Amino acid sequence: MQLIIKIALALFAVYAVVAVAAFVLQRKLMYFPDAERVSPAAFNLAGASERVLTAAEGTQLISWYAPASPGKPTLLYFHGNAGNLTNRSERMRRFLAQGYGVLMLSYRGFGGSEGQPSEADNVADAALAYQALRDDGVAPEDIIVYGESIGSGVAVQLAAAHDVGGVVLDAPYTSIVDVAELSYPWLPVRPFIFDRYETLQHLPKVTAPLLILHGEEDRVIPVEMGKAVYEAANAPKDIITFPRAGHSDHHLHGSHEAMFRWIEALYDKRAKALDAYDDAPLQRQMRP
Repeated sequence: MQLIIKIALALFAVYAVVAVAAFVLQRKLMYFPDAERVSPAAFNLAGASERVLTAAEGTQLISWYAPASPGKPTLLYFHGNAGNLTNRSERMRRFLAQGYGVLMLSYRGFGGSEGQPSEADNVADAALAYQALRDDGVAPEDIIVYGESIGSGVAVQLAAAHDVGGVVLDAPYTSIVDVAELSYPWLPVRPFIFDRYETLQHLPKVTAPLLILHGEEDRVIPVEMGKAVYEAANAPKDIITFPRAGHSDHHLHGSHEAMFRWIEALYDKRAKALDAYDDAPLQRQMRP
């Protein structure tokens, strides 16, 4: 009996150590930055250059920026929780080939940006990037916010607080707390997570057109979460899932082309609405 008690106490002690370590190191378990600073010129991204943004307290943030062709939107892109902008260079190339502008922001600690990442800082820095586009003269309706994985939570919070032309969520989650519970079901994570990214709480304030892209074989953020985000979102909204795609490879299954078509349809609809508005006074004058 005493042996059983000793074993139980030892197991409890190990569990307690692991739980405390997970609490203390939780941001190390959430963010996996590559701090290397690389210029977009290294990837021959036509028209793109490095842009340094300065947060209110002086933190220097690295971004890649290329302006849009006339009549095209600018994608304000928030990346996932690992790597740096070099891992998104081919995505940026595809977007630029469509004539889109792109502003990709490196979170703190990623890709040459100073500091350490946190939800509060990521969301504040997203607003800084948004304002940089506005200061450049990019109209709110021409800013399409793109959130990749953990960046989907950043994108939702930005779109909830600012006017944008559209929102694209790439493998979104209901909250990081929900993702953590799936990843660590044996730990009491819910009360103790700092960076919670409560997407469903902010989503009701998002009124811009929404597109969700999700791989049905995603083992990091289950497609059921993407569907739950879709159900909770305001219209107009669309969701496209890819049966053979995982977490970060749905671009190999047509997601870029699907997004391009969605943006084109968005702009066509807007143009028709403007034409109808412009024709309305003439129609009123012609009435007998």
